Amino acid sequence: MKSHQEIIATELGISVGQVERTILLLNGGATVPFIARYRKEMTGSLDEVAITNIRDRNTQLIELDKRRESIINSIQEQGKLSKELEKQINNVATISELEDIYLPYKPKRKTRATMAIAKGLEPLALLIMEQRLSEIETKAESFIDEEKGVSSIEDAIAGARDIIAEWVNESQTARSQIRKLYSYEANIKSKVVKGKEKEGEKYENYFECEELLKKSPSHRVLAMFRGENDGFLKLTIAPPEEKAIALLEKTFIKGNNAASQEVQKAIKDSYKRLLSPSIETEIRQVHKLKADEEAIRVFVENIRQLLLSPPLGEKNVLAIDPGYRTGCKVVCIDKNGKLLHNETIFPHPPESQVKQAANKINNLINAYKIEAIAIGNGTAGRETERFIKSIRFEKDVMALMVNESGASVYSASAVAREEFPEYDITVRGAVSIGRRLMDPLAELVKIDPKSIGVGQYQHDVDQKLLQHSLDDAVMSCVNAVGVEVNTASKQLLTYVSGLGPTLAQNLVDYRNKNGAFKSREELKKVPRFGDKAFEQAAGFLRIRDSINLLDRSAVHPESYNIVKTMSKDLSCSIEELIKKEELRKQINIHKYVTETIGLPTLQDIVSELAKPGRDPRVKFDFFEFDKNVHSMKDLEIGMVLPGIVTNITAFGAFVDIGVHQDGLIHISQMADKFISNPNEVVKLNQKVKVRVVEVDTERKRIQLSMKDVK
Repeated sequence: MKSHQEIIATELGISVGQVERTILLLNGGATVPFIARYRKEMTGSLDEVAITNIRDRNTQLIELDKRRESIINSIQEQGKLSKELEKQINNVATISELEDIYLPYKPKRKTRATMAIAKGLEPLALLIMEQRLSEIETKAESFIDEEKGVSSIEDAIAGARDIIAEWVNESQTARSQIRKLYSYEANIKSKVVKGKEKEGEKYENYFECEELLKKSPSHRVLAMFRGENDGFLKLTIAPPEEKAIALLEKTFIKGNNAASQEVQKAIKDSYKRLLSPSIETEIRQVHKLKADEEAIRVFVENIRQLLLSPPLGEKNVLAIDPGYRTGCKVVCIDKNGKLLHNETIFPHPPESQVKQAANKINNLINAYKIEAIAIGNGTAGRETERFIKSIRFEKDVMALMVNESGASVYSASAVAREEFPEYDITVRGAVSIGRRLMDPLAELVKIDPKSIGVGQYQHDVDQKLLQHSLDDAVMSCVNAVGVEVNTASKQLLTYVSGLGPTLAQNLVDYRNKNGAFKSREELKKVPRFGDKAFEQAAGFLRIRDSINLLDRSAVHPESYNIVKTMSKDLSCSIEELIKKEELRKQINIHKYVTETIGLPTLQDIVSELAKPGRDPRVKFDFFEFDKNVHSMKDLEIGMVLPGIVTNITAFGAFVDIGVHQDGLIHISQMADKFISNPNEVVKLNQKVKVRVVEVDTERKRIQLSMKDVK
């Protein structure tokens, strides 16, 4: 039997040694970002995706082994475990094969077959299964036993058929054949539940729908499953029945006599009553998991792009959470995200205090040295943007729309209450909008990613798998950017490699008590911040005002001596090495290779010295909607408009064009050539130009196209 490492290496196309060393690091408590960044020599420069795949596949194989052991123990307790059977169990590689082997030995509830066996009909079933008898009635007559409940020849033969049906169902060959047939030829068919046509209108596309399951896109599978769960659709998944029965007959029919005819009847019964429902359930689970994984992949990619959106940076910001009747909540926050002032203005109906509101905004801009205005894109967002841009300021102040999805979730959360206990949810929501403009990553980590609204069927997928994938994505983004330890929130610090909630809180408590950290070395004074935590976290934590310039960079403290040696060899200071490209060009990295430090790490170090602590996110880009378009009634077919990609799904992308209703660019309208993945063309928050193709005001649907748009 192959080892886990050999199986994983074969599946991922990498060496066994790479897998072994990666698992060793993971088992030792190393995180995926740490291994990918600082242990390249051990893994052969595997990236985060490969390391995550190794971790997850190893976990699956461990779970498979646990189930294997449980099955062996169960069969052994029954006294039925032979060496051949144990070897067979140890050699299977999938859970379905394992369960097929176990099925005949699995403790059963009362079935038609077990009742027939209790009546003493198993010998008759064996005789019929041999298919050598032409006159089975004569043999069946000897099994009549009124006391056991066998009152006629027909009863005896029917009981024998029940036993044969169960044998067929428990046959590994039969299950493998039917499973394969389901995989390749099963159709998924959906019908509307009678009387639910009006109530289930949103599932209208699936009221009468049938297609080959293996070709059905994940989003359609999930939509049909949701319709079934909601009680509006009835689903069936099955291959052609006659083909399935013919396959089984080919396996089990050995003759052409009366016994063979009874076996044939048992096969049909077995398929309809036992095999088909069992394999359909299994195939449903397989395709649900496949659809879940695809939906999660799309969702995680969207979250990754959103978290890595360009930050405006450290600016004094005025943020507005727009509204009509209740007014617009205005807050002023400084460059570190600290709330300085809040109040409410009423520039819109019914109050329409336009002049007073404009004066207040102007005064706040001057009083708090505001450099940018963030406007939430929800209700009254475009109207508020128009109002702000109508004001004449004494200096240039950029005004930008900000996606406020999830801001209400944050404002009502325990995190927000902890940050702003004395303020209501409207103030907290406005602060969140402003901070999102300054640093989307730092603010969005405070919100459950499922509440941000950039997914596809995220509430229908396996929640445990979704959460696991989202945690990986958030941790990857946080560590890719790095965290300024003296200003980061507890929530942001929680995702730093090696920390978690407890250490993040300890770090914040220490900072509050002792003031700003002056060096990475000082991190070791934080309670429970031991050597292992320091190893995992230090490289991702930045200390901007540290005397040691390397504390501001992604160079790990374990490599500081290498940089010192480099500067010494070049007779310069570390500061000069960072500032002067001509000095860095003189570094012969081969000279510093050791048993533990190889070329990949040395190349990373030199690259980091060129731009210490550089932010990998792209530069912030100003954007504004078409000034003449504010609602769906302003749209005309053929219009070319600027927009922002707000969500990406398997079937296309949604774009905000500033009319309070996102439009859809179907995947077929994204490029002149065929594409299978919308991420090939667009990214979340990308600025795009789109053409209006169709407007359905009644159903609030806008169809857009990117084809031939310049």
